Amino acid sequence: MRGRVRLDYTARVRRGVLFACVVSIGLASGGAARAQDAAPLSGEEIARRVNARDDGDLLSRTIVMELTDKRGTTRTRVTRSFRRRFDDGVRSILFFDEPANVQGTALLTWDYADPARTDDQWLYLPALRKSRRVALADRGRAFLGTDLSFEDMKKETRVGIEDYAWREAGEEQVDGRRCLVVEAIAVDARTAREIGYGRMRLRVDAETWIPRFLEYWAPDGAPLKTIRLREVEEIEGIWTARRVEAENLQTGHRTLLRFERIDYGADVAEDLFTEAALRRGAP
Repeated sequence: MRGRVRLDYTARVRRGVLFACVVSIGLASGGAARAQDAAPLSGEEIARRVNARDDGDLLSRTIVMELTDKRGTTRTRVTRSFRRRFDDGVRSILFFDEPANVQGTALLTWDYADPARTDDQWLYLPALRKSRRVALADRGRAFLGTDLSFEDMKKETRVGIEDYAWREAGEEQVDGRRCLVVEAIAVDARTAREIGYGRMRLRVDAETWIPRFLEYWAPDGAPLKTIRLREVEEIEGIWTARRVEAENLQTGHRTLLRFERIDYGADVAEDLFTEAALRRGAP
């Protein structure tokens, strides 16, 4: 009897030891999984998530541009903008309505999904009564007196993955929001000249994947400009910045974009995104 009691006790002890080992292994595995989940994303992965953010298949909106020089003089322009997603990428068109000296000016952009394919842009100037293709070498030029380049107008809240080498750089708070910090350096001198930037630093909202604050340096390394996205809200299920503020640190010039009448369900016709539509004008 005592022998059977000793055997039962030994078995219970062994079962207890085995259970403890299993629990320990499970806790260790769970801890490792949590540690892996908590590992920071790479800089390029953060940039890819910025580009993968849902920004709608269709879009119609009004953009009010306020251009302010270093003396405080402000000029206002009113534009209408349309965007549509196609099988091969995203196409957008921008028409100037006011003031009279820029009325009829328009910009058409074809942003291809295939990174190996060069994107296309056409600028229509009514005084010349014809459109001209924006050369790849000109994509870093300022867009019609604003503090945004042709490339900025094309990408909007997205970034050129292939133009930069990416590095994760921690976290910061921007306007009370937790943001992931990413530093990007142009892949080579030629690319830096084309895009107009040698380096940039982004603070990306960790929830919405919208860049909240961006800093840019010129190809020669000098601080160039900043861009802030504000008044971010959910419109028709899509996170949207209603206000963009750009400042040229070298000239003191500032550009404010205010987005109004935003409609992600608009009936945007496919034939609006053609060179012929540039000449016809806004619908």
